[in-house]
Amino acid sequence: MIILDTHIWIWWVDGNVRLPQIHHELINQYKSQGLGVSIISCWEVAKLVELNKLALSHPVDEWIDTALAYPGVRLLDLTVPIVLESTQLEGFHRDPADQMIVATSRVYGCPLLTADAKILAYPHVQTFNQTDDDTDD
Repeated sequence: MIILDTHIWIWWVDGNVRLPQIHHELINQYKSQGLGVSIISCWEVAKLVELNKLALSHPVDEWIDTALAYPGVRLLDLTVPIVLESTQLEGFHRDPADQMIVATSRVYGCPLLTADAKILAYPHVQTFNQTDDDTDD
């Protein structure tokens, strides 16, 4: 399984051109193994809509229901280990949604697919290289 960062999930579901081709390929490659989406991503999507920072083609509840039904998507709940891990990310930035998503990746031991430079620069989470499908440890 891989974990999808919120923006990757949105771009994939919406067919957004901002999703790099390599990310499309990785998503297709991992569909059968699972595409993990943290429940915090559902909150983040709803929050972005509330703040008028994201416009969706459908009401947010319908969009989330549809997006969670995409092939391979597995909704990952927050657990006590994830919540605790999110508070112990040494040197990581203070965005709580990013903290939960990174902690989810670490607890599950799965790479995180993201285009977020701050997350990609964090050495303590496994991510995919932007130019190929190798993972960084």
